[in-house]
Amino acid sequence: MEAFFRTHSYLVEHTNAPVRRILMDEIDWNDRMIGIKGTRGVGKTTFLLQYAKENFNHDDRKCLYVNMNNFYFQARGIADFAGEFYHKGGKVLLIDQVFKQPNWSTDLRKCYDEYPGLKIVFTGSSVMRLKEENPELNGIVKSYNLRGFSFREFINLQTGNNFKPYSLDEILKDYNRIIKTVLPKVSPAKYFQEYLHHGFYPFYQENRNYSENLLKTMNMMTEVDILLIKQIELKYLTKIKKLFYQLAVEGPCAPNISNIANEIETSRATVMNYIKYLADARLINLIYPTGNDFPKKPTKVMLHNSNLIYAIYPIIVNTQDTMETFFVNSMWKDHTVNQSAKENFYTVDNNMKFKIIDSQAPGKTRCSADTLFIEYNTEISKGGHIPLWLFGFLY
Repeated sequence: MEAFFRTHSYLVEHTNAPVRRILMDEIDWNDRMIGIKGTRGVGKTTFLLQYAKENFNHDDRKCLYVNMNNFYFQARGIADFAGEFYHKGGKVLLIDQVFKQPNWSTDLRKCYDEYPGLKIVFTGSSVMRLKEENPELNGIVKSYNLRGFSFREFINLQTGNNFKPYSLDEILKDYNRIIKTVLPKVSPAKYFQEYLHHGFYPFYQENRNYSENLLKTMNMMTEVDILLIKQIELKYLTKIKKLFYQLAVEGPCAPNISNIANEIETSRATVMNYIKYLADARLINLIYPTGNDFPKKPTKVMLHNSNLIYAIYPIIVNTQDTMETFFVNSMWKDHTVNQSAKENFYTVDNNMKFKIIDSQAPGKTRCSADTLFIEYNTEISKGGHIPLWLFGFLY
């Protein structure tokens, strides 16, 4: 136990989170069992340590951070360890990568039932289905999602500003005023391309090659998050990776499931399941017609965020596709996005239609009664069109 306290103290003392994640204020910290899911690389470990730093002194033994990567836990379960911590006065146990521990959900239930004064905050993969696949946690766990950096967070980090997020309703109703609060302080165009290339994952701040680091992360998403959590045999890993590569190089489009099934030598049903796993891992986004959902075939498959576009070789960057990827990814946190009947039109929350257009393209479409036009290659609003970068302020 002493070794864990020493590690905790060192990590908390040396944690530096220059951008405070908005999720920190969205969580109800009064709950006793809190699960924080997120794709690999979005900063879940830093998030836990930042919570400890904000609420406890680094040497306060009421709070303890542990990582299930530690081999010690192969010989000792979570419940047994948590019990010892609790009986020594522990109040908050922060468990990183909980899914690495066998029977983790059963152990968490035991902790909840036997240690009423203990709060547990744990992190897990976005592939996990906390309540659906772990019924013992139903009614006791509150689940949250930590996302990669928004464009707003990226700008704040790069410039030292402290721009606040806006709801979609605020942006649609008051975009001119919001733009006027941003432009005097920063030029979004100066940072937008940087964000599209390397701004989504916080590890861009590390002194390492970003593309190589992202490729490593993407491989870990398939090799660990999908195979381990979904209990898929290792021999099928090549098929999953091949499927992802095919979807990536084809760009945003409706997948031909039969052709893909023949190409990777498996059934249509298996292809659909693999596609769902890739979406759960936040490698791709699935766009369906309004009213439809999995297991039906999506009308469009696109990469989850624009950074991934630049990591796939050969790099094929279609500007329109990249901008639409940014739009869908920005909306994904709090809104549903469907493919409208018309190509490149998107329906948000089943009632608002959007089309993303180039402000510099000839013969631009004027606003219509039922469609909002979102422009890229501009910082300002013209003719009732909203600049695309502003949707990066949704969280």
